[in-house]
Amino acid sequence: MPRPNGLARAAVRFKPSAFVGTFVALLLAAAVISGCGLLLQTGVTASVPPARYAGAPVVAAADQQLHTTIGRGEERETLSAPVPDRARLDASLVRAAAGAPGAAQAVGDVSYPVRDPSGTPLTASGWGSTTFTGTRLATGTAPGPGQAVVTTGHGRVGERLTLHTPAGKRAFTVSGVAASAGAGADGLASTGTGTDGAEAPAPAAVWFSDAQALALSGHPRTVDAIAVLPAKGTDPATLAAQVERALHGKAQVHTGDDRSLAEGAALPAAKELLIGLGGSFGGTATLVAVFTAAGTVALSVGQRSREFALLRAIGATPRQLRRSIATESLLVAPLAGALGCLPGLALASWWFGQLKEKGAIPAGVRLDTGPIPFAAAVAAALLTALLAGLAAARRPSRIEPGRALAESQVERRATGRIRTPLGIVALAGGAALTGVAAQASGEAAANTALGVVMLFMLAVALLGPLIARLCATLVGLPLRAAGAAGHLAAANARGNARRLASALTPIVLAMSFASTLVFLHTSTDRATEHQQRAGVVADHVVTAPAGLPADAAARAARAPGVTAAVAVQHTGVLFADGDAGFRGATAQGVSADPTPVLDLDVRTGSLAALRPGTVAVDTNLAAAQDVRTGDRLELRLPDGTRTEPLVVATYARGLGLSEVTLPAAALTGHVTAPYATELLVRGGEPAALAPLGAVTDAAGWSADRSRDRELNAWANTTMAAVLGGFAAVAAVNTLVMTVLDRRRELRTLRLVGTTRRQVLRMIRWESLLVTGAGVALGTGIALATLIPMTNGLTGEGPYIPPLLYGSFAAATVGLGLAATALPARAALR
Repeated sequence: MPRPNGLARAAVRFKPSAFVGTFVALLLAAAVISGCGLLLQTGVTASVPPARYAGAPVVAAADQQLHTTIGRGEERETLSAPVPDRARLDASLVRAAAGAPGAAQAVGDVSYPVRDPSGTPLTASGWGSTTFTGTRLATGTAPGPGQAVVTTGHGRVGERLTLHTPAGKRAFTVSGVAASAGAGADGLASTGTGTDGAEAPAPAAVWFSDAQALALSGHPRTVDAIAVLPAKGTDPATLAAQVERALHGKAQVHTGDDRSLAEGAALPAAKELLIGLGGSFGGTATLVAVFTAAGTVALSVGQRSREFALLRAIGATPRQLRRSIATESLLVAPLAGALGCLPGLALASWWFGQLKEKGAIPAGVRLDTGPIPFAAAVAAALLTALLAGLAAARRPSRIEPGRALAESQVERRATGRIRTPLGIVALAGGAALTGVAAQASGEAAANTALGVVMLFMLAVALLGPLIARLCATLVGLPLRAAGAAGHLAAANARGNARRLASALTPIVLAMSFASTLVFLHTSTDRATEHQQRAGVVADHVVTAPAGLPADAAARAARAPGVTAAVAVQHTGVLFADGDAGFRGATAQGVSADPTPVLDLDVRTGSLAALRPGTVAVDTNLAAAQDVRTGDRLELRLPDGTRTEPLVVATYARGLGLSEVTLPAAALTGHVTAPYATELLVRGGEPAALAPLGAVTDAAGWSADRSRDRELNAWANTTMAAVLGGFAAVAAVNTLVMTVLDRRRELRTLRLVGTTRRQVLRMIRWESLLVTGAGVALGTGIALATLIPMTNGLTGEGPYIPPLLYGSFAAATVGLGLAATALPARAALR
């Protein structure tokens, strides 16, 4: 009797076809795990070289994230969320930083957009920033009070220059013209490279005296950051430690690449996105991948039950069989895992590149291809193969040899004593969660519904043989009417429920996950569009991405025929969340009562009551925060400042417009660009509004907003493609394995007189049965998830485009037919 490892090597060497399906499943699982792991790792380690602060060895800035601690005792956890705009430091800290030992100079830096009379945007800063940006004067002198330095082409020395600033319209005398020391030297110009790889040109800039720049910034008591320059002989690390002590923990002190964290919220937002994709979605994808691969491994081991029974009959012990299967896993899984890392790297590179191309990730961030995700993928493949193989071989290795031989010929009908109760528990849990989700609203409904799909999928996997027998019974009667081929298909389905279940599970996975992700987007997108079209009742919408003039609403109101004009500024705010720490919400600041131009579908209170210290919120958000009209609502403004405005109204169209509506004055000093980007006008003629910006109507505005949602649509489609595509390939792999394992059965049918055409028709009917049942079950799970989720998020039921759903179902059935017909034809040759 060969040693167990000898048996394993012989099996892999002389019957490699028995391991092809397992190899493919493990390779795909490793690809998904490594791909998502690379995104997660990049999110954790991402950094970019500083641009504006490249010439300042030490930079002090406010923490650009908010932190909160949830839970108690050992379950205490600190959660963080990036601020929507930018957190700033008290300007008084500049003097404290300048007094740190080893500091030669400390510059309180501010940077914000301004506009000239033609609407051209410029970036304004204090002249002190040139000490670390490298900007130098070409002509003239540094600016004093009422003076400005401009870049070449935007003025001459001695000329008067009028600018629209956050503090209002101001006139300046040009005291000098600056020659930048290179792209990015002014700290505003480093915008990366163009699509052709060339360095992008520096944008127009203007410099005021430091005191005037701070006074005009819109936040005269706070600075963006403090750039600290070292005295001669002081190294950055020593200076950073001294500055940290001088500021007494009131700021974060950065050196090296960490200085880029002081340049805005782009990098923290990108890190959060990548961690969300690699962690949250990647966790789900990993579970699905491991789950599916384990099922394939178990199927492969189960198909060799006759071989194991014969080994038992000639004297192999249960321990020897288990060791043999473990050795096979050690021979096959590491290679499959290692090769799977190659498509995983390709997947992560493509996904990362697409996110960067769409502007979701700063240009300087690079994909981190460190070894940890690859090692995790190989380890996961190995453990999955080992544990699934040992679990599947447990019964054949323990029962008597004679009984094992009998069960290898005829499938046993008894279900597992552990598997069935666990499946019933999962089914009951999914049903209970469906009821909970149906009673919840907003984010609570969405979060609860996510557990529904996982529990129902677990129930399908555990109760697979019972479900397969039920499907075979229900479809068996009509199949018998399809002649001999249909009668054989029905008999096979009833007699081989475990084989049918192994093919059914990945099909249900593919259909349920793809449907949930794609139709969640179609539902929210449709509801958003409906709310936008119904909510904007203005006759004209004036837009200016760089910002409208501060007096745009007043100028529009004076135009002939105009009865109402409201300027709207879009931003975001944060709310406390007991589970996630903080949750973001879209917000808009309005210059006046928006009722004449916006129909927000007010449910309680009145928008006319909006004034400083008040807020109006969407009904779902109000329910999630447990507030009503007349209550105080704690929120964080775009720069992280805590406030508790009074709720004066709740409304139902927050999804399409904004979840939070504030008076524009509430945002003053809390945003970097304090300009409205939209002007909603009732009455008047477009020609009279054209000098303010691009003029369109409500329908045109809604179409533009639809294009803004393309990133979300792409993200959902990509996730559906990754999960659904993996499950679909796994389903095809399983179907091919089941057909090839039946070669002896198919040839026996030919020997007893069944024609080749009848055999192929039987296989076709079986394929239609399993794919049809998979589509039906997957659709049911998707609906059980989508109905409470979309009702909670949109107040409407799910929207499932018939053609899109039909294409999903047709693709599933088509793949099933192809995956069974082709190997069946090969087996009958």
